[in-house]
Amino acid sequence: MEEGTLKSPTHCAVTEDDYDVLQWDTREDCEVRQILDRIADKWSLLVIALLDRGSLRFTELRREIDGVSQRMLTVTLRQLERDGLVERTVHAVVPPRVDYALTPLGRTLHETVRSLVAWTETHQREIATARASYDARLG
Repeated sequence: MEEGTLKSPTHCAVTEDDYDVLQWDTREDCEVRQILDRIADKWSLLVIALLDRGSLRFTELRREIDGVSQRMLTVTLRQLERDGLVERTVHAVVPPRVDYALTPLGRTLHETVRSLVAWTETHQREIATARASYDARLG
């Protein structure tokens, strides 16, 4: 076993004192990596942002998210529900009605996403300038 790793193959948390960014990035069975992959994909971010406004039905989500297939939205919602970020409520009516909403945990994630978006908006000009400079050097 590598130094600094735990016996549990899916547990890769470290304390701040021994934080090694590559530890979670290089291990396929790392839960941290799996969670980051899930929440960082474009469909999950859009679903989380939309559900922050309030609960929505599947058809409403699909209408709001341009380009998402029914299958991809279904998979995304199931994964977010499994991770405890989205809650699914089935209403006993005909035809069946299903609503999706953020859980309290999902709301905390949206707060973090909003911070990342705010950072991006603040620094978008600097990033555009850096990209143009980089492209000019290569071109």
